[in-house]
Amino acid sequence: MTAFRKTTALLSDAAPFAIRAERASDVAAREALLDVCFGDNRQMRTCQRLRDGRAPAEGLALSAVRQGRVVGTVRLWHVSAGGQPALMLGPLAVEASSRRFGVGAALMDHAIAAAKARGHRAIVLLGDAPYYARFGFSAAKTGQLTLPGAFERDRLLGLELSEGGLDGAWGMIAPTGAPLPKTRAGRARKALLVPRVA
Repeated sequence: MTAFRKTTALLSDAAPFAIRAERASDVAAREALLDVCFGDNRQMRTCQRLRDGRAPAEGLALSAVRQGRVVGTVRLWHVSAGGQPALMLGPLAVEASSRRFGVGAALMDHAIAAAKARGHRAIVLLGDAPYYARFGFSAAKTGQLTLPGAFERDRLLGLELSEGGLDGAWGMIAPTGAPLPKTRAGRARKALLVPRVA
């Protein structure tokens, strides 16, 4: 497990980048990146209901850093997938200029390996099946699951990290992670209410 706490450098001649545990100093850059990738209404999306007021799973909030800047992010969250303990992956975001270097795939590979090493049994996500199929995600065992809001059925995907991790998964996916400390949760809610100045 300690291997995932260290910085993992993924180097190429064109674009060296590193994947590491998210730091407090990454928060502003992460939020700005998510705004660019998902738009101003991202806080209203269905999967956000599973993250609101919750902390990501321990050791499973990752940043990709290139030339001293955060260029990618992925976080995983504790959920109950219709009664089965699982993780919800998302959002995955990569700065447009860094996508060609494989930052997204590296974040996914690292997140899946870290989740498996920590003993988690399954990951679910809402995303494009053609992209996530390369990491082993499919809709094979998510057909009886639902989310707290509107979603496209074919985009609800799962990956078993151990055999049977999603067996019998049926019903609503619900958050089970630790609540954020009151001060952080309060600041996050206030930030959503403050109007933006253009």
